[in-house]
Amino acid sequence: MQATSPTAPPPGAVIFDMDGVIVDSEPLHEQAFREIFHELGYGDAHGMDFTAYYGRSDRAFWQDFVARHSPPQPLEELLALKQSRLIQILRREQPVFHGLPELLARLAPAFPLAIASGSNHPVIDEVLAMRQLRRFFPVVVSVQDVGRNKPEPDVFLRAASLLGVAPAACWVVEDSSAGIEAGRRAGMRVIAITNTLARERLAHAHHVVTTYEEVAALLLASTQPPPP
Repeated sequence: MQATSPTAPPPGAVIFDMDGVIVDSEPLHEQAFREIFHELGYGDAHGMDFTAYYGRSDRAFWQDFVARHSPPQPLEELLALKQSRLIQILRREQPVFHGLPELLARLAPAFPLAIASGSNHPVIDEVLAMRQLRRFFPVVVSVQDVGRNKPEPDVFLRAASLLGVAPAACWVVEDSSAGIEAGRRAGMRVIAITNTLARERLAHAHHVVTTYEEVAALLLASTQPPPP
């Protein structure tokens, strides 16, 4: 009787960060914050290091701003002001990365895909309306759904749970140091793309790439059965 070879394990899932991976939005977040600072009378004397918050939530940013300046506006008002301004900018700029829709079209037949973002759902919805991107993502997780943002692993673990895929079988595509740390804490394999930060600041990822073609090559190679 001929022995049968064991069935290859499924290739898993791919979980995408949004800001800096799906859309070129990190500069737009900064633009929105700066516009609000000027309108509130702080100008450039806000004292905030925008790069320190890449991959983190607006709430974390504003909490630190409030601790520094004690503004008269409550935290929730500041959050709403910035979110509204960002949505206006996103609608105008439509900053989907070149090559990103094509990457998703190549991956979707091979993997279930998810978004795990530090942005709130209204911002995510605005982005996924661009180029009909929502059709690629059966699962979308916001920091609003979990309570703790990156570098904690909660958004990635929630996405894996909703996809029905074990964390160890998931890949994460990230652009920030906090996101890489979150993916690794979740027990996932992390691909970092140099859209936002220099390669050396992403070195703790499992793979560091500069193009979406490299992302596709890594992920699609993982679906191939091992040689006999």
